[in-house]
Formats: sequence, C-alpha cells, structure tokens
Amino acid sequence: MLQFDELRLEIEGLLPRLDELGKALNLDNVAKEIVELENESATPGFWDDTESAQKTQQRLGDLNHTVETFNKLKTSFDDVLTMIELGMEENDSDAKNAMFEEAQTLASVAKAELEMQTLTTLLSGEYDSKNAILNLNSGAGGTEAMDWVLMLYRMYTRWGERHNFKVELLDMLDGEEAGLKSASILIKGVNAYGFLKSENGVHRLVRISPFDSSGRRHTSFASVEVMPEIDDSVQIDISPDDLDIQFCRASGAGGQKVNKTSSAVRLTHKPTGIVCCCQTQRSQNQNREYAMRMLRSKLIEIKEREHLSKVSDIKGEQLQIAWGAQIRSYVFMPYTLAKDHRTSYEIGNINAVMDGDLDGFINAYLTAKSRGEL
Repeated sequence: MLQFDELRLEIEGLLPRLDELGKALNLDNVAKEIVELENESATPGFWDDTESAQKTQQRLGDLNHTVETFNKLKTSFDDVLTMIELGMEENDSDAKNAMFEEAQTLASVAKAELEMQTLTTLLSGEYDSKNAILNLNSGAGGTEAMDWVLMLYRMYTRWGERHNFKVELLDMLDGEEAGLKSASILIKGVNAYGFLKSENGVHRLVRISPFDSSGRRHTSFASVEVMPEIDDSVQIDISPDDLDIQFCRASGAGGQKVNKTSSAVRLTHKPTGIVCCCQTQRSQNQNREYAMRMLRSKLIEIKEREHLSKVSDIKGEQLQIAWGAQIRSYVFMPYTLAKDHRTSYEIGNINAVMDGDLDGFINAYLTAKSRGEL
C-alpha cells in the first residue's frame, strides 16, 4: 500500500531531527546530574536546609521530566513505525485502512511533540520553566476591543488545552456591552512562561464588527502582558507599607458565595503604581495570596527585562494600547491573515490561530531570539 510507504518515509526522515534533539538536550550529562542529585538527596541531614533541599528537588524533578519526555517521544516514533509494518503485512483491506488511520494519528501526535520538544531547547531564561501569568487588557476600539480581549482569552485557553496545561482564571472585569475589559489567567505547565513570553505586547484585530449595524470594518487593540509565576522560593522584598490593599465583592463568574462576600482583593504597589487583582478563589486569603504572587511576578519580570540591579529601581510602565505599538495583527477582512511584525511569520488560517494554534509564532520568535535577531 503506497500510503504506508509514504508515511514510513516521512517518519524516517524525521529520525535525524530526533537524534539532534537528544544531543541538544545533552542527555548523557543530564543522566549524570540526576545520579549526583539523587545521591545528594539520600545523604543524612539533607533536609536540614529546607530552602536548599527544595531547590535540589525541583532541579531533580525538571531533569527527570526532560529524560522521561524525550524517552516517551522516542517510543511514539517507534510505535508509528511498528504500526506501519503491521499495516503493510495485513491482508484484510478494512483492517488495513483502519491501521493506516491509526498510524496517521500516531504520526501527527509524534510530529507535534517533536516540534514542541525542539522548542524547549531554545529556552534558556532563568524563569522559562515557570508557570505563566497573562494579563489581558482592552485598548483602543471600545466595545469591539473588549470583545477582542474575550477572543484572546479563549485563544490562550485553547493553546493551554492543546498542550495539556492547566488554565485558571484569576480575575476578570466584564465589558459594559460585551466582552471583557480585562482578564488575568494562570497557565500551569513546564515551560509555560518560556513559550508564552513571545506573546507579550499589543495585539491588533481587523474585522467587520458584529456591533456595527452598517457592517463597517473596525480595527481594535488589546495588550497581553506575560509574567512568570514567582513562588516563595524566589526572595523579593516588598514592604507592607508599600501596599494599598482593598477588599470588595467579586463580579462575573464565581458563584453565589463569591458574589455575596467581600472576597475579591485589589493590591496596589505604591512605589510603582502596579495594580494586581484576584477574585476567583474561594476565600479572601486565597485571593490575597494569588494577588501577591502576581505582584512578585510583575516586579521580577520588569527587573529582569530592564536589567535593574534592585526592585526599588522599578518605576512602572505606560504602554499605549493603540496603533503603532502592535506586535501582531489578526486580519479577518478583506482577507484572512495573522502576522507577527517582529519575525514576519504569518499564517492564513486565522480560525486555527484563534483556536490556539500559536506554535508557529512561538517557534519563530524563539528562533530569532536565539540568533540575536530580536
């Protein structure tokens, strides 16, 4: 069956890339480091220094994840080739067709995972392995811009689901007529920040507005702010005197209990003017904890991005969410195109992009970054 031969050649053609990935991950050295850390963890008094022990365990977990993920990928490619061999030996035509469809499905999964693991080799930042916090805010465009924020919220949620990441809504503010004025989401998964940091910036939408009875074309803007989730293991000095804490009733999704109690928390960092909100957790304390995580993450992200020696140097930032500041445009009319203006990467299937197909943009950004082009 010619189809099996073509699929086999395609998969075999990817095996050199799989070998290159193994070399890029430096698996031999990773295996040695795992043994060293396991031996260190088994020594008496290892947990006497809790902070150091936790960092060691975190490093050990990350290394084991790297090895396990690569081995799983190798197994996926072996499974595809095995299925192809079995299909080529099958004489029953119905069974043969069914096995080819299964082989195609396995091949698609393996190829997608190869692309994703190849991307991880481009991640070298200190916080790339962390979870990601995304803040979405509407800009120029009124109701249309608020609807655009809702569309972006759905897009990033779908992206997270595609990669088996967990997506949590932290805060949201409904628009007056439609959409969202703002939303904050937490995407949990290994390297979530490393992948999504490419999304930081202003996103532009061009389409025929469903809110315009005249059917005119509208341009709208929304900003996406991406930060690594910084846990308590990263020390950052935030004085209680620098915080303005407000408690209020939550709005939007959350259930009756949330709406009847003043559980929502709004933190303002006075020296910088940075505001962080959380309203989706069950209690006031939980919302305050998440808001503090967001604040720490924001301060660390700015400090790293601006190459500051200390957090106190941060003065806050003002980003105009309008024309001329966009990193990417999404055009629905008069043609369909999503184009990143930093890398010139583009895709015509705008519906796929809005369904979370962002890996091409992420790959282009990380590749250009690694080459020093950005």
